Amino acid sequence: MNTIRDLNLQGKKVLVRVDFNVPMDTHSVITDDIRMRMALPTIKYVIENKGKLVLCSHLGRPKGQRVEAYSLAPVASHLQELIGCEVKLAPDCIGKETEAVVNSMKAGEVVLLENLRFHREETENDPLFAERLAILADVYINDAFAVSHRAHASVVGVAGRVAEKGAGFLLETEMDYFHKAMDEPVRPLVALVGGAKVSSKLGALKNMLDRVDRLVIGGAMANTFLKSMGIDMGDSLVEDDLLETARELIDTADRKGVKLYLPVDFVAADRFSADAVVKNVTYRDIPAGWMALDIGPASTILFKEALDDARTIVWNGPMGAFEMDAFARGTMVLCQVVATSHALSITGGGDTNAAVKKAGESKNISYMSTGGGAFLRLMEGKSLPGVEALG
Repeated sequence: MNTIRDLNLQGKKVLVRVDFNVPMDTHSVITDDIRMRMALPTIKYVIENKGKLVLCSHLGRPKGQRVEAYSLAPVASHLQELIGCEVKLAPDCIGKETEAVVNSMKAGEVVLLENLRFHREETENDPLFAERLAILADVYINDAFAVSHRAHASVVGVAGRVAEKGAGFLLETEMDYFHKAMDEPVRPLVALVGGAKVSSKLGALKNMLDRVDRLVIGGAMANTFLKSMGIDMGDSLVEDDLLETARELIDTADRKGVKLYLPVDFVAADRFSADAVVKNVTYRDIPAGWMALDIGPASTILFKEALDDARTIVWNGPMGAFEMDAFARGTMVLCQVVATSHALSITGGGDTNAAVKKAGESKNISYMSTGGGAFLRLMEGKSLPGVEALG
């Protein structure tokens, strides 16, 4: 796979797929620009190397309709502030007017195409739509790891229609860190997996058992594992249709010699609410009608011990409903444990990264992945269509 360093950009139209799907408030003010900042090395490299920079991204889910609330106009304005030079917003992402804007560009100039998802053909990977995007490019760069698990026109279709193509710095960094963690890890390698559902991470869990030395499972997904062992979980979230599968995973871990850690106590509540009645209970003492919403203090100590001598840590999914302070302690403590570890630490997924930020530990994690779905797909041992398309 070529990277942007391998390509001659001077005087060429360089179409870069970025992920500028950023959150905004009701006044169209960007509230978190980290995705934009992560793309700046690639953006600045194209400008410095005298390329004609054409950026493309989606924003929200306009479902194939032109919805002004999802216009990239605020993104263009914000990017202009970040890079200190003019960013023109094209009238669309395809079409004669847009082609005219791109074809009139000079070296070092920047154009941002309008929202790709104003056209349903983007998510359908429509060949004609991909061809109309490819017309805008002499060189294609994918720097959008977060959407590289999706076979969309701007991710896969264009790459097959542009001869000169490669990975941007962000995509390259994402893949390098994951390779270090999963393919050539310094051991012990510990995977910390949480979140709500086993079903969403079943493939990742199975693949992890072939790679890790220890697997720590928390969050609501731990409830299904505990119930599969005959534990009464009260009214906690449980996937009853996956009880047999959870039991099989426990047996597989034992057979492969992978140490599996599950919670031994919980912060339980009488209802899912910030003002619920709360108490700490062991995993065998959840009251009828109550639910487990965070790991308890004993589990926190147990999980910390599992991480203490780790040399590589991969984390996806919080340990509880951390968005409510009453159920945040387990996740917050583990953020601190991972952040102060001497291990190579990689976090992935929106909730996990949000928890790390809430704990104030962002700068102490080795790498925070920008992609939830793409990160999870790699954890499953699968390739990314967007990376494969680069050759």
